[in-house]
Amino acid sequence: MSLTDEERRAIVCYRVEKARTALSDIHKIMPMEVWAIIANRMYYALYYAASALLINDAHMVSTHRGVLSQLNQYYVREGLLSKEDGHLFGRIFAFRQGSDYDDFIDASQSEVEQYLPKVESLVDKIVSLIN
Repeated sequence: MSLTDEERRAIVCYRVEKARTALSDIHKIMPMEVWAIIANRMYYALYYAASALLINDAHMVSTHRGVLSQLNQYYVREGLLSKEDGHLFGRIFAFRQGSDYDDFIDASQSEVEQYLPKVESLVDKIVSLIN
């Protein structure tokens, strides 16, 4: 699918806003202690930011694994994001997958508290690459 510059900008802005909304959602629901939902929101904050960056730079992907793969290919390998950033995205992807789909894995408060500041920082870093 080919996008005009205007369409691309609109989608990028929309996805950046969705990333920011996902982070905001986390802080609203944190008192409810629903760690699996918070894990989901952390992942989607990263996913929306990363997909916005890829679209901004005309890299079209259609799967979640594709976003992870292309983020590593175009931004980690090129040094625009660190290897730790790439690993964090992968860990959060697995964290969300496990807490959403695995009957024997549940997200915990300690995991959320460990990852949340790093996720917020990485979303900011990814968005700064767009601007």
